[in-house]
Amino acid sequence: MVRGLVATIATEPDMSQNRFAELVGSLLKKRSQLRNIAGAPDLVISLMYPLEGNEKAIGLDYRRNQAQRDAALKARDLNELILAGPVNLVQGGQGFIGRLPVFIDGENGASTFWGIVSAVVDVEKLYRDSGLLDTNLPIDIAVFGTDGLGLDGEQFYGPDHVRDSDPVSVEISLPWGSWVLMATPKDGWAAPAAEVWWMRLAIVISGILIMVPILVTGRLIEERQRHATEARRSKAELMRLSRRLELALDASKVGVWELDLVTNKLVWDARMNELYGYPDDDGERTYEHWRDALHPDDVAKAEQEFSKAIDVKGRYYSNFRVKHPGGGIRNIRAIGAVYEESDGSSRIVGVNWDVTADVALNEDLRRAKQLSDARNAELEAAKAHIEYNSLHDPLTDLPNRRYLDNELSGAGNSYSANSAMLHIDLDRFKQINDTHGHSAGDAVLVHASKVLKSNSAETDFVARIGGDEFVIFCRAAHSKEYPIELAERIIEEMKRPISHDGHQCRVGVSVGIARNEENLFSPHQLLINADIALYRAKNLGRNRYEVFTPLLQIETIRNKRIADEILYGIERNEFVAYFQPQFDAQSLELVGVEALVRWHHPTEGLLAPGYFMKIAEELHVISQIDRSVLLQSTRLFKMWKAAGMTLPKVSVNVSSKRLHDEGLIEEIKGIEFEPGTVSFELVESIFLDDCNDVVKSNIDQIKKLGIDIEVDDFGTGHASIVSLLQLKPRRLKIDRQFVDPIVSSKAQQNLVASIVDIGRSFNIEVVAEGVETMEHAMILRDLGCNILQGYAFAPAMPPDDLIRMLRDQKLAHVS
Repeated sequence: MVRGLVATIATEPDMSQNRFAELVGSLLKKRSQLRNIAGAPDLVISLMYPLEGNEKAIGLDYRRNQAQRDAALKARDLNELILAGPVNLVQGGQGFIGRLPVFIDGENGASTFWGIVSAVVDVEKLYRDSGLLDTNLPIDIAVFGTDGLGLDGEQFYGPDHVRDSDPVSVEISLPWGSWVLMATPKDGWAAPAAEVWWMRLAIVISGILIMVPILVTGRLIEERQRHATEARRSKAELMRLSRRLELALDASKVGVWELDLVTNKLVWDARMNELYGYPDDDGERTYEHWRDALHPDDVAKAEQEFSKAIDVKGRYYSNFRVKHPGGGIRNIRAIGAVYEESDGSSRIVGVNWDVTADVALNEDLRRAKQLSDARNAELEAAKAHIEYNSLHDPLTDLPNRRYLDNELSGAGNSYSANSAMLHIDLDRFKQINDTHGHSAGDAVLVHASKVLKSNSAETDFVARIGGDEFVIFCRAAHSKEYPIELAERIIEEMKRPISHDGHQCRVGVSVGIARNEENLFSPHQLLINADIALYRAKNLGRNRYEVFTPLLQIETIRNKRIADEILYGIERNEFVAYFQPQFDAQSLELVGVEALVRWHHPTEGLLAPGYFMKIAEELHVISQIDRSVLLQSTRLFKMWKAAGMTLPKVSVNVSSKRLHDEGLIEEIKGIEFEPGTVSFELVESIFLDDCNDVVKSNIDQIKKLGIDIEVDDFGTGHASIVSLLQLKPRRLKIDRQFVDPIVSSKAQQNLVASIVDIGRSFNIEVVAEGVETMEHAMILRDLGCNILQGYAFAPAMPPDDLIRMLRDQKLAHVS
């Protein structure tokens, strides 16, 4: 039954489950012991009929199943039907499995192993239909020969005692191997008693004389009946097989042909005539009928393949085209085999079927695959392009920050112990963008990237990681001096002007260097260390390099700790106002106080501005600290006045960033103070000649609100006389570095006198700070200073101490 299915699969190797079920369903319409039929391409079951109840068998890999592997491989290797079993089925129950290998045509006529078709015989049905399960049997039966091994195989049916009870046995031939059936009477063989032997012997001799003729006659009659029964059974079986073959051929649309190689007589069935366009008239067909129908381009090849099969008396495989009388071309696949009859004559029998649709489908698939491959190639190219863009800076074409992170993560421990990291930042780059435009800035960045690449070694990894930031990762082993020499070359070359649209653009670079001399740092930590060194280089004046050291790291960690504590201190109001009195130089009466910030640190105690002010500027929180001091000062001033304490004014420092705040005036308007009692001290070195419109507007509004303007640290900056006239401050404050040497230096006295003359010329009061001794006070008084401030009179003090001083002064005045 299965052989026709095998032939069909050989022509349709890509058969679907639906097609398989259609073919097998037509084979199994009649009742039989077959439980199911499975197809296993490449020895893995993927086709099954019926599917219901056999789902667990789908996906079974014969090569991995210990119980079924040997029989499956034997069927493949011997190219024969192999019957195995009984086998425990993965879907449950037991079965005998007949396996037929399937081979398909390959290139150049070679056959290719497709897989196996397995027909499962239901054990229980076979036993029942064979009569073995009949309870009235007078004999015990045992069957030996699992997997067709005969007496060498195991017993798979019947009681164990049969073999040892002098059984009658018969061999049952299988397609490959045999079974052995043994039987004994259920009650055992009768054992005659010793005393009746002679009597029985006489009876036997008499019986032989009587029964031999009868037995011979009966045996002949029985033999005749058996042969008649066998003939009827064979005829019925032949008819049954013929019907199934006819059904299989009809379902598969296969045409069958046979050629007698002695007489050259060719026999075609109706389907063959249909395939080649000849009428189904039972007319004689010859070799020439076949050859004449071939496409002219395929005649030589088809005839050669046919002749070769006949010459070697082997299998015949061929694919060719046929010109159909109705027009059009059909693609035909042919397989066959040469065999010899018992009389020595040879025949070749084969099948043909139409594969035109398959050829067209394969051609469509080939074109679709070519199109798909082309599209995949385009997608791969696009993917590579996208990936490249995602890892590179579009302006300089250098690796970007993401690429650098991947590089550092992938470096692991494979990089050299002498590796180094250079973190590079362009100086004055913002000014280039602001004055010459972004195109000039882009030109500078491109130039910088070329400088970095041209001065780096081939093994160095150069990346642009930010707006004007670059990194060079020196991966290979270099000398200890290499990163420093590289930084020096880059700094020197970047000093040269860059020409853009007729303008000369000048920038510099600051470089932070981190070396991994003892292999102590990971690549990511190396980058952090280089960033720390870069920070130091920029703080020390830019256009230079700095090398990371453990002390630098300690300082950075300390600054980070202080920065965190400053932020916490602002949240907890730890920054408080201290007040240093100011006195009239002539009368020595109290004329005001300067509010100075102090930090009540929870563990370090009271800290002066020198400890935290620089870090606070870097954190951009000076404005918050100034605001806090101003609020404290105005609130305390109001309290002192309500308590009857005489205090003419309070001076408060205001940072440059506060002056650039467009919301400063609205904030001041929300503070209660008496006009003329508050002064803002502005640092001359920060803003005077560089102030913008917002600063100028804020200063004008501050004056209108009744707040005096004082220029702090006068003489240390670079303000011009013109800017001083524009500002029109109420007071100038001489810095302590000019005041301290006047006791011993006549030149310093003259310098202070010049500042006093400037103030007097513009009707500006002059305040001298840092007055440490009364000698300083007398000299400054004689030089014309209006107000004195320093330790010679009083240090900066908390509000409570200032109140006590004011009370003491009041009592002294009253007395």
